[in-house]
Amino acid sequence: MEDCPGHRNSRVTFEALTSLKIATWNVNGIRAREAQFLEWLDRDHPDVVCLQEIKAATAQVPTALCEMQGYWCYWHGERAYSGVGLHVRRDAFPGKPTFAHPPFDHENRIVAAELENLIVASIYVPNGGRDFPAKMRFLEAMDSWVVEAHAQGRELVLCGDMNVARTDRDVHPKERKPNCIGQLPEERALIERILSRGLVDVGRALDPDNDGLFTWWAPWRNMRQRNIGWRLDYVMASEPLAARARSCEVLAQFGTSDHAPVVATFAEPPTGPAAAA
Repeated sequence: MEDCPGHRNSRVTFEALTSLKIATWNVNGIRAREAQFLEWLDRDHPDVVCLQEIKAATAQVPTALCEMQGYWCYWHGERAYSGVGLHVRRDAFPGKPTFAHPPFDHENRIVAAELENLIVASIYVPNGGRDFPAKMRFLEAMDSWVVEAHAQGRELVLCGDMNVARTDRDVHPKERKPNCIGQLPEERALIERILSRGLVDVGRALDPDNDGLFTWWAPWRNMRQRNIGWRLDYVMASEPLAARARSCEVLAQFGTSDHAPVVATFAEPPTGPAAAA
């Protein structure tokens, strides 16, 4: 487990920041993607980085990643399977965040960072192919967790590979299979229920008419180059924070994972006459 030493209790709130950049990427093996990850980090400087499918126990994470300059780092994985990471830029949040796992954490699939009133979570929902009931239990528990957090007055950003395409629009026509896991009505209904708890699918909200908005492509037959994919990776934010979203970009051309990074940028709330308009 997983984190680097430092002082606790961040006293910087989102409202004190002029902007906030939150990124998520299913790396499909952090050791295989080490150089690409560091290149991306150096180029884009996200304030919060959520990783999924790291496929490495903490002791296996390369030293250059465990000791990333400028970030509070937290790794939560096991050898060759599943796992998540969550890293917070110290310039944005000088005090070490509190990292925690909700009770429904299963196979190292979720870690959350408390940044004052904001909770950011890196999430890797089970695929469901081996154990579909486990996937549904995970989503059901995530739904309850969102309800509880909002009832406490917290704001949320849920990032990661949800392993569900919300609608047919989120799957290329050549890949639409109504009986395929990831497109089943009961999975989609749970994702919609989670969103109905006061969350916004930021990527779709900012790009509602894009029929080619995908984040995952099967690694064969040049599916990525042909953009025959699925949208499985999301940034879901509480409504007040989502209202400040300015962009949510899929970096479809970056990296050799079968998933693309997704980067959302939030701006400070408007002030003065414009805010009252």
